[in-house]
Amino acid sequence: MPEETYKHIVRIASVDVEGDLLLPLGIAKIKGVGYNLAMAIIRKLGLDPNLRIGFLSEEDVKSIEDAIANPIKYGIPSWMFNRRKDYVTGNDLHLIGADLIYAAREDIEREMRIRSWRGIRHSLGLKVRGQRTHTTGRFGPTVGVMKRRK
Repeated sequence: MPEETYKHIVRIASVDVEGDLLLPLGIAKIKGVGYNLAMAIIRKLGLDPNLRIGFLSEEDVKSIEDAIANPIKYGIPSWMFNRRKDYVTGNDLHLIGADLIYAAREDIEREMRIRSWRGIRHSLGLKVRGQRTHTTGRFGPTVGVMKRRK
């Protein structure tokens, strides 16, 4: 029986994860993967959630990377994906890392290009999601009321 080796840093999906983190918290360090998706992946792969990342074998790391890249192959429901019904392909996708940032930026640029209400608010640098702007979200120096000198 080979002895378990501990690694202080494990590279999962192009992200360096500290070895002393618990498995779901370590997987959730990857941009685009939250705690719930990490737990779903761990359960589908049959891993122990109380295991530390540093004690994972190379095969376990490869299977976690494959599950993150292809979650539908492992039976993870599509409502857990972060990009359902993609605008370009129409497929349910789960993006991680730089791909997620790029897709979000492309969505904002598309809205600005088609001059939707949200796109106009983005281009003007104003609040987009219906927040009030009378007193918050101001730029420049502080505006207040001066007290009268006695």
